[in-house]
Amino acid sequence: MLCVVGVLLVMSVTLGSAGDIVHQDDLTPSKKGCDNKFVLVKVPIWINSIEDSEYVGVGARFGPTLESKEKRANRTQVVLADPPDCCSKPKNNLTGEVVLVHRGNCSFTKKANIAEESLAIAILIINNRTELFKMVCEHNETDLDIKIPTVMLPQDAGMHMISQLEKNSRVSVQLYSPRRPLVDIAEVFLWLMAVGTILCASYWSAWSAREAAIEQDKLLKDGSDEVLNLEDVGPSGSVDISTTAAILFVVIASCFLVMLYKLMSTWFIEILVVLFCIGGVEGLQTCLVALFTCFRWFEHAGQSFVKVPLLGAMSYLTLAISPFCIAFAVVWGVKRQLSFAWIGQDILGIALIITVLQIVRVPNLKVGTVLLGCAFLYDIFWVFVSKWWFHESVMIVVARGDKSGEDGIPMLLKIPRMFDPWGGYSVIGFGDIILPGLLVAFSLRYDWLSKRSLRTGYFVWAMTAYGLGLLITYVALNLMDGHGQPALLYIVPFTLGTFLTLGKKRGDLHILWTRGEPERHCPHIQLQPSQ
Repeated sequence: MLCVVGVLLVMSVTLGSAGDIVHQDDLTPSKKGCDNKFVLVKVPIWINSIEDSEYVGVGARFGPTLESKEKRANRTQVVLADPPDCCSKPKNNLTGEVVLVHRGNCSFTKKANIAEESLAIAILIINNRTELFKMVCEHNETDLDIKIPTVMLPQDAGMHMISQLEKNSRVSVQLYSPRRPLVDIAEVFLWLMAVGTILCASYWSAWSAREAAIEQDKLLKDGSDEVLNLEDVGPSGSVDISTTAAILFVVIASCFLVMLYKLMSTWFIEILVVLFCIGGVEGLQTCLVALFTCFRWFEHAGQSFVKVPLLGAMSYLTLAISPFCIAFAVVWGVKRQLSFAWIGQDILGIALIITVLQIVRVPNLKVGTVLLGCAFLYDIFWVFVSKWWFHESVMIVVARGDKSGEDGIPMLLKIPRMFDPWGGYSVIGFGDIILPGLLVAFSLRYDWLSKRSLRTGYFVWAMTAYGLGLLITYVALNLMDGHGQPALLYIVPFTLGTFLTLGKKRGDLHILWTRGEPERHCPHIQLQPSQ
């Protein structure tokens, strides 16, 4: 289980929305006549007045703003330019038509100027690849007073229209660019899912720690020899992270992220799906067993064990639940391309996250600071700085699942955007929940074991700080026109900053930093020999 968790934990994927423009050229300086925002453009196609298909293009930095309402967009006939690259004056009549041209041999602005001079009302440029590309202006261009819209189309869309035109079919299109809503309800639900997951995991972690402390106190009072080994064992089989492990995490995460980036393909995604399913089965099984054990009807089944070959001792309750968990994960893995498969992915993901937060623990604030500090730098580097070396954001490319034939990697929570005309998903990576969740869970364990109330404790502050940090991430996401954002860039300063500031103000910082959880051991009992 820990090996699978280790592989899944290294993915601290950016929060964002799927379905955005693929290639970026935002570094190109904007100037008058070439300062449009890049927008996606809907291009529905009619063949002989019958609606055929719809493609998505991208508007250029130059030219007029496209209509945003479908009902206001005119349906116009398409004509293939002659010559096809439109780098010289066309031989055929383009008056009042949308001209379809091939990319290459001259600049985008030259094609648009020639089409405008030929009285075309719009120009569609076919990309030489299957994805979209942002059209910008050259540094030395001056003829930028272009009055017709220019839209880049993916290669398959252009080839489809050309094949119909070669059959002498009448091809017509509409060009419009619907605006995304400022806030989609999917983002609200995703926020609730992330916050609710950390909330549940924190209470489970704190409850387990308190139960272990109570059991330890009983053994101490009884003078049991079992106390001798308790100090080296975490409650309920938990694993404490060390400072070295926190730093090593970022190094391993970076190596694994680069491997994903280099090997991203259909077969590699299949491997990740298998790992995710294994971790999901373990997580779902652990959560369901813990849930059913709370009921008296299942208490006996949860405490009765049988030895299973290769697996060791397992409770009867675990044996009963395991087939369901395995079947659930297998069905999701096979049917994950269906439109509603995101539900199964989120269920498996939430169960896995809660289980990880129950097993992996931050022992003190020092380790939490090192872990979140390194993760903060990791997120920034692989989202923004990696563009300088790889010419694209490594984190965003991996999260989007480019070259894999999938909507993205499975290690994230996702919800379809409900009121977005462009569709797609709002997503958040496991790392953006698990890493700050470790600190939030630590705060509640500290409060419970030191018998602090919600008002005098740290949990409410840490939980509120995480919620606000995630909320600010969504604000930044919308201000950046839906481009992926490193969530930890906003969450870490809120969560960690609040904890450190509050601890210093209350005078608890030294205890939180070094010892963490309050001392819950009594002095070792000296047993006197019998007289």
